[in-house]
Amino acid sequence: MEKKNKLPLITNLIYGTGDFGFSMNNSIITAFFAVFMVTVVGLAPGLVAIILFVGRSWDFVNDLLVGYISDRTRTRWGRRRPFLLFGAIPFGLSFVLLWLSPNFDQTGLIIYYSVAYIVYEALATFVYMPYFALTPELTSDYDERTKLTSFRMMFNIIGSLTAYILPLLIIGNNWDIATSRSVMIMAIVAGALAAAPIFGVFLGTREREEFQNQAVPKFWPSLKAAFKNRPFVFSALMYLATWMTIVVVESNLQFYILHIIQRRDQNIIIMISIFVTAIFALPIWNWISKNYNKRMAYIVGVAFWAAVMMVLILMSPATPFWLVLLLCVMAGIGVSAAQVLPWAILPDAIEWEEWKTGERNEGMFYSLVTLMGKAGMAIAQPLALLVLQFSNFQEGQGAVQPPSALLGIRLVIGPIPALLLIFGIVMAIFYPLGRKQHNKIVEELRLRREARKLKQAEKKPLPGVRETV
Repeated sequence: MEKKNKLPLITNLIYGTGDFGFSMNNSIITAFFAVFMVTVVGLAPGLVAIILFVGRSWDFVNDLLVGYISDRTRTRWGRRRPFLLFGAIPFGLSFVLLWLSPNFDQTGLIIYYSVAYIVYEALATFVYMPYFALTPELTSDYDERTKLTSFRMMFNIIGSLTAYILPLLIIGNNWDIATSRSVMIMAIVAGALAAAPIFGVFLGTREREEFQNQAVPKFWPSLKAAFKNRPFVFSALMYLATWMTIVVVESNLQFYILHIIQRRDQNIIIMISIFVTAIFALPIWNWISKNYNKRMAYIVGVAFWAAVMMVLILMSPATPFWLVLLLCVMAGIGVSAAQVLPWAILPDAIEWEEWKTGERNEGMFYSLVTLMGKAGMAIAQPLALLVLQFSNFQEGQGAVQPPSALLGIRLVIGPIPALLLIFGIVMAIFYPLGRKQHNKIVEELRLRREARKLKQAEKKPLPGVRETV
């Protein structure tokens, strides 16, 4: 690969920071929103499941619209960057709405949190879907995309780590005694921290002009093209499997820490051990991807993570803390692979599409991926909560959990995530696009563009010469 095709370090860093806010806010919601509504607001897990399902179901339409609109956008700032400029502040403010504690009856609370969640997801999609679609537009190189995604995932994981530390610093270790005021302070701080880096991405990245000048795509052909794209379908299913795993684990990890191993006082240490390890493990997966391929790195990484999660369910309050910490470090290695590799694999399908049809529909492709992720979240987290509901999990502050509820927590931490990851591994085995084939496609596309430019130049009259009939 020629040096001129490599992205500068500063571009990798600036682009990567954009995912900090999305990751932090979404991880706070995934890890603490159900705990907040069950423990502080006092809603039953089954009612919380309804709220989450209703709120996320709107994104089945929302994602496709935003992706399609961004593909058709043509401005002096590009196709994606205007969404970052105008969406950052509304995105931060909408997060705060989720953590208000209005004095409504049970029906009013269900309606309020459902609407607040719809507003948040709509405004978040307005920003992060175009942000994701920037990845294939910044570089078309197979390995550079893994590197760019590794930087993005580094800040993604830092955001996830912050998502656990920030609430614990402001609210404390014990949600049983959390106050509405402390929760609101946390929400305001998190909303501001999430919005700020998005402006940096707008200022510090540039979209490639050849994509800006392409014909405006139509909705239905773009949608059909995505489902005919085999690399996209398999990579999207890989992403779906790992994302659903992350959602299930994140949304129940606090229940595991509080009720299974009963390590309330070591909560922050456990979170740090997982996510800091995940950050330092990113170069490992980058190296494996570069020296072998992304598909093999994914299979090894998520299989390792599945094995660790099955061991974690055997832990108890009597387990030595050093052993718990060791397993958390090992889990962090697997989390790192699950975070970076699906996102590094997805952009390669864009070139496949351009190679087959002559069109690039990054917005539509990434909107479908985020849509699948949200559909997975809308299914995975409510189902995990229903497992707790049917296992007789006791809501409210200071509740003591029966043995059946402890079994339910173990199920959503070990076997269920492991089955999801096995599905992802099966999809990776049949993934059809490797490094050599992708490099050939990129080179052929380069030659096509050069031929197109030459043909256009030949049609233009020479300066100072008038065409005659």
